[in-house]
Amino acid sequence: MGTREDEYDYLFKVVLIGDSGVGKSSLLSRFTRNEFNLESKSTIGVEFATRSIEVDGKTIKAQIWDTAGQERYRAITHNLVLILKYFVNRSIPTEEAKAFAEKNGLSFIETSALDSTNVEPAFQNILTEIYRIVSQKQMREPPEGDVIRPDAEPADVRPAADSVRKQCCQ
Repeated sequence: MGTREDEYDYLFKVVLIGDSGVGKSSLLSRFTRNEFNLESKSTIGVEFATRSIEVDGKTIKAQIWDTAGQERYRAITHNLVLILKYFVNRSIPTEEAKAFAEKNGLSFIETSALDSTNVEPAFQNILTEIYRIVSQKQMREPPEGDVIRPDAEPADVRPAADSVRKQCCQ
C-alpha cells in the first residue's frame, strides 16, 4: 500500500552544487526536514532527500541531490545552477553575486539555512519554474507516437450502432 508521499504528478531532480563547505547540505536539510545542524559533516559522494510541494493544483515531488562540492560533479550542472552564498567561511558581496547571476541568465535569491530566510521561496521558485517549462513543453509536443495534423479535418470516431452491437453481443 502506497503512502501519500508516493503520490505525485511530477518528479523533478534538482542538483545542489557549490564549493565544499558553502552550506548545500544545510540548505537541503532546512528545506526537506526544517532542521539545521551547526555541526554537520562534509558530504561524501552524493546524498539526496525528497519533499513534495503543490504548484497549480499539481503535486511536485522534488528529489534534491546534494553533491560533495568536488570538481567531478560540475559536469552535471549544465541545466540548473543554484548559487549558494555562505557567510561564515567566505563571503561574496551581494552585488557581485547578483551581477554574476544576471550576466549568466540565472535567478538570484539570498538564503540562510541557519534562520531559514528565503529557503522555502528559493525552492518554490525553482520548482515552479521547472514545472512551467515542462508543462509548456508538453503542450507544444504531442505524446510519443501521436501526430498533429493541424490542416486535417477532425475524424468522426464514433462507432456505428451496428458495429457496437455486433462486438458486444457475439
